[in-house]
Amino acid sequence: WYWQKEKRDPYVKFMDTNYPPGFSYEDFGPLFTAEFFDADQWADILKASGAKYVVLTSKHHEGFTLWGSKYSWNWNAVDVGPKRDLVAELATSVRNRTDLHFGLYHSLFEWFNPLFLEDATNAFKTRKFPTSKSLPELYEIVTKYQPEIIWSDGDGNAPDTYWNSTGFLAWLYNDSPVRDTVVTNDRWGTGSICAHGGFYTCSDRYNPGHLLPHKWENCMTMDRSSWGFRRDARLHDYLAIEDLVKQLAETVSCGGNLLMNIGPTHDGRIAVVFEERLRQVGAWLKVNGEAIYGTKPWRAQNDTVTPGVWYTFSPEKGKVNAIFLNWPVSGILELGEPRPKFGETQVKLAGYKELLKWVALGEKGMVIALPQLTPQQLPCQWGWTLQLTDVN
Repeated sequence: WYWQKEKRDPYVKFMDTNYPPGFSYEDFGPLFTAEFFDADQWADILKASGAKYVVLTSKHHEGFTLWGSKYSWNWNAVDVGPKRDLVAELATSVRNRTDLHFGLYHSLFEWFNPLFLEDATNAFKTRKFPTSKSLPELYEIVTKYQPEIIWSDGDGNAPDTYWNSTGFLAWLYNDSPVRDTVVTNDRWGTGSICAHGGFYTCSDRYNPGHLLPHKWENCMTMDRSSWGFRRDARLHDYLAIEDLVKQLAETVSCGGNLLMNIGPTHDGRIAVVFEERLRQVGAWLKVNGEAIYGTKPWRAQNDTVTPGVWYTFSPEKGKVNAIFLNWPVSGILELGEPRPKFGETQVKLAGYKELLKWVALGEKGMVIALPQLTPQQLPCQWGWTLQLTDVN
């Protein structure tokens, strides 16, 4: 898009300098080799991250499908490049080795597809592209791989009537093989984003910081400026584990899910920096998972007195979880939101055995004495959870 359509200078120059004259985007097909792609290894990393679902990009806006689609002749991973059905391999490994729900991302439109461009020129009064390419692909991946999430994207500024989104969704929820388990997002044509769908995505990297009345997802990237793999990325371009824990706490406290995007390499690897971050998130969740999994938003999302404190509620155990991102120098944490009950309220630090001492601050609020621990004794390194029972 930057090179061929917007003709941005750095991209055009890079291609002119490093590729032979007349090199086209299609010539990248054979260069996508995936020789190191090991679906079992991917599944193990995903499991170690503590994630509950995974969404694979089955086809992006340039139309190349990661399965041998019969609607994408000679422009798919079975005919060109890897010569493998990457969707099938990952689906099998995820289902055999983990309890993650397997989902697929699919772009409705394609930047340079002549049929789509023709329909666009006709102000979407003709429907050649969706009927011959986009919709058949959607039916194909649902029937073939039975994903539990369909993450639709890229409407090409065309309305849902052009895509026949309601027709497809009616089939998906009533007659498809995944009708009882499938979940969908909100990108099904102009005007549907943040308005219709099982869960809202609203925009890329959406993190409102307040409670929404509908289930939503913060779909963001570990690389601050790319959804793909950038060979020229610098270390500071990647979010640190502290940033990711902060995003997770903020998102879940406001009723959202976090979908963290990583870009694999052309030879099929998850870069080591991404693997490290995923495993770090998993290590954090091993200690603090009760404050994330199966929680609901509490009456307050963040604390009014101390910044960097986010609340969740565990309905089964009746616990309020206060995730705090900064360990206070004084060893005393003041919370303005909880209303403790004298002789009843208990405070625990996740990953630490003893109960903590606390004092009420009038009608509302409490001061908690944190345990004096060495860095080695801390239950985790990047954000901690206080579990409060019997608070109003």
